[in-house]
Amino acid sequence: MRVAQLATRYPPGPGGVERHVAELAAHLAPLGENVDVFTSELYREYPWRRLAPEVPREERTAFGTVHRLPVWSLPGAAHYTFFRGLPGALERFRPEVVHAHTYGTHQVTVAARRRRRHGTPFVVTAHYHPPWSIEGGWWRRRLRGFYDRLLAGPTLREASRLVVQTREEERLVRALGLDLPPMTIVPPGYAPRAAPAEPADAFSKQFSIEGPFLLFVGRRASNKGLLDLVDAFARLGRSHPEARLVIVGEDGGMGTRVAARIEELGLGTRARQVGHVADEALLASAYREARAVVLPSEYEAFGLVLLEAMAQGTPVVASRVGGIPEIVDDGRTGLLVPPNEPSALAEALERLWSDPELRRRLGDAGRTDVVPRYRWEAVAASLDRVYREVLGG
Repeated sequence: MRVAQLATRYPPGPGGVERHVAELAAHLAPLGENVDVFTSELYREYPWRRLAPEVPREERTAFGTVHRLPVWSLPGAAHYTFFRGLPGALERFRPEVVHAHTYGTHQVTVAARRRRRHGTPFVVTAHYHPPWSIEGGWWRRRLRGFYDRLLAGPTLREASRLVVQTREEERLVRALGLDLPPMTIVPPGYAPRAAPAEPADAFSKQFSIEGPFLLFVGRRASNKGLLDLVDAFARLGRSHPEARLVIVGEDGGMGTRVAARIEELGLGTRARQVGHVADEALLASAYREARAVVLPSEYEAFGLVLLEAMAQGTPVVASRVGGIPEIVDDGRTGLLVPPNEPSALAEALERLWSDPELRRRLGDAGRTDVVPRYRWEAVAASLDRVYREVLGG
């Protein structure tokens, strides 16, 4: 079967959806599928940044070809990525099934148009974020409201199947009140990173971190709760001056504000932003060395970094939002706190920091009870069944 995967960005562009598409394509190939990925030439969408020239725009892989197409966007907060030549590229590949990723994107519209013109069935994985959680302020939220009211319904009606990753995501999508296609829940998979670098403190040495630390990994974006994290860490630091906070990830617009808050609270080098860590072994070391991984987001469709932390036996603290409670069993495989409440986050961090036995118990439970449930082989097999069902239908 020829399957086209459509995504706004793809590695080496960083991000959870990007890794999701790459792993899915790789794990569909052993099932006998011929997979091509159609994506953009972007490294980062907001702020806008293209891939380096040396990254091939047509890349042959073990599963098929990755086509990195040129794109353009509306300016400023109205940004919306439009692909150039995507319909023609799909016509040359002639897929039997199209799988478009991310609700509300141009590639979903292109897939719907191909369904109308050529009858090609298509599947959408929503990777859904509710309007109040998206970046860009009130103007972006108004644009999203316009899309939800006028464009989403006709587009999604063309889909043969809508895939969501959690029960909470299903609830949020149904709350839109649209005429939806059949829906299937398929959680994302966890792909083990490279083995942690040696020596055991490789990450700390690389970035000159002196003392035990809390770790955040993810885009430094407005919905990640980073200011709350800095505030909570400042409270922890009053009773534990040895504590450090390390923030890893691409700057999604919050880097300057986070730096200002760190300076305002007088944290000095005890709280640091180190940017994106491309070395997989070094990032695995960061997870392994951290006393805890913290994800205080306002919303997360899933929270893949929590699985990455659990795989290293590191305990997690996260917001009780989105799909996170379907990964983290509060008090057993991690700690959950309300979003936007720095005091509650500080209490959870204090509890974990001061109790080595609790850290060990949570870390062990996450590694042995949670991570094995999210094997990519099972995810790919589930989606392959979906493809065959919609093709047969």
